Amino acid sequence: MKIEMYQKVCLKNGKTGRVIEIFKNGEAYMIDIALNDGEYQQETVFPNDIKSIIVEIEKPFTATA
Repeated sequence: MKIEMYQKVCLKNGKTGRVIEIFKNGEAYMIDIALNDGEYQQETVFPNDIKSIIVEIEKPFTATA
């Protein structure tokens, strides 16, 4: 499966992050990892570092008054 920009991934080290850059057609990825203090850490990872892709599903929302 091809990893796309802004997809959320789970790393083998337990961290999760969002892809913000793809290097050389998927040879490496820069991901944003949210830290507990509201800051973000950028980390370069390789395909072997990625455990899974987190699939987000959109569901309809209806506001009630």
